Amino acid sequence: MGLQMDAEGLNAFLAAEFPQVAGDFTVEEVSAERGVRMRLNVTDAHLRPGGTVSGPAMFALADLAIYCVILSRIGPVALAVTTNASFDFMRKPAAGQDLLAECRLLKLGRTLAVGDVLIYSEGISDPVARSAMTYAIPPR
Repeated sequence: MGLQMDAEGLNAFLAAEFPQVAGDFTVEEVSAERGVRMRLNVTDAHLRPGGTVSGPAMFALADLAIYCVILSRIGPVALAVTTNASFDFMRKPAAGQDLLAECRLLKLGRTLAVGDVLIYSEGISDPVARSAMTYAIPPR
C-alpha cells in the first residue's frame, strides 16, 4: 500500500484531532521505505526529577509515532487505537535534547497493524528506548 498521508498532512491531522499534543510532537519525515521520524520537542513539562525525560513522555512519543506510521498508509482514521504495547528503557536520555523516534510498520492488515520504534536523544547514535505496539483498525 502506498503513502496516503505525508508529514504535512499528519501534522495537520494531529493539530485538528489532537490539539492537546500537537505542539509537543512534530512529524519530520514520512517514507514508504523507512516509515516515520517524529520529534518530541522536549520542554520542562516532559522532565522528571533529575532532569531527564519522563517515561510517560517517551511512551507518548512511541505511541504517536506508530499511530502516524499507520495513518500514513491508511489515511486519517482517528479511531485506530493501541491494543498492545511493550516498552524497553535502555539508557537515560541526554539532558536538554529533543527525542527522535524512528518508526517502521511491520504488518498492516485489515483490522490490526504492528509497528516498532527506536527512540534517540537528538545527536546521539545509541537508542534510549525501544517499543513495539499493535493497533486495532476500525472497520471502514
